[in-house]
Amino acid sequence: MTVVALGQIPIDHEPKKNLEAVREALASVEADLVVFPEATLSRFGRHIGEVAEPLDGPFVTGLREAARESGTAVIAGVWEPDGGRVANTAVAVDADGSLKGAYRKIHLFDSFGSRESEFVSPGPEPVVAEVAGLRVGLATCYDVRFPELFRKLVDRGAEVFAVIAAWAAGPLKEDHWTTMVRARAIENTTWTIAVGQPPHTDGFGVGHSMLVDPMGVVTRGLGPAPGVGAGVIDAARTEAVRTALPALLHRRFTIGDIGG
Repeated sequence: MTVVALGQIPIDHEPKKNLEAVREALASVEADLVVFPEATLSRFGRHIGEVAEPLDGPFVTGLREAARESGTAVIAGVWEPDGGRVANTAVAVDADGSLKGAYRKIHLFDSFGSRESEFVSPGPEPVVAEVAGLRVGLATCYDVRFPELFRKLVDRGAEVFAVIAAWAAGPLKEDHWTTMVRARAIENTTWTIAVGQPPHTDGFGVGHSMLVDPMGVVTRGLGPAPGVGAGVIDAARTEAVRTALPALLHRRFTIGDIGG
């Protein structure tokens, strides 16, 4: 079994404040893996090009140090420079501080009046990273609306999904979030860790982070308020569900490669 924690921490515009919030969250819970929201480095806004850093910059370096000091694997969202735009990147750091994977968000939120693609460039391919002894398929926010990405992650060996988000508030949006996170778990019979930012006056964040089992049962959930909550991923549960419901074996076609 693997203990995972939902790091639903408030995110500031200032990276140093956010790194301190990560450290405080890690100190508050005993877990093998803590997952933090999309854009943990800094909140969404036109300023992100100014705060974006390469993966060897101070913020990811700080995440790696925090992971090593606490003996806890970490997944969190950062901004990387990418020419005239930035990349919306999820980094996976193991408990020894090693960077195990970096996923650049593929599907950009050009919906409900937002235009993420104006300042963010899309990523090239799905990523599965091994942290805390788990093969974790990484996804970010709007990605959860695209089930073919999660099929591709399963085909690449993902045992667990980690979905990080700064989900935009609005009519039915909270319902969309909770429904689609559970759907991705159910249709792939795969444990899913989904962590979002808590609500903020800028409209980004609805909270409701959750750990969902392969049958779609929310085994640990948080409400809208900031908080850190732990749950357990049990590989035996996955095996039992897939024995009873071998839907992945019953597929009649496979999805072609994303990005060629």
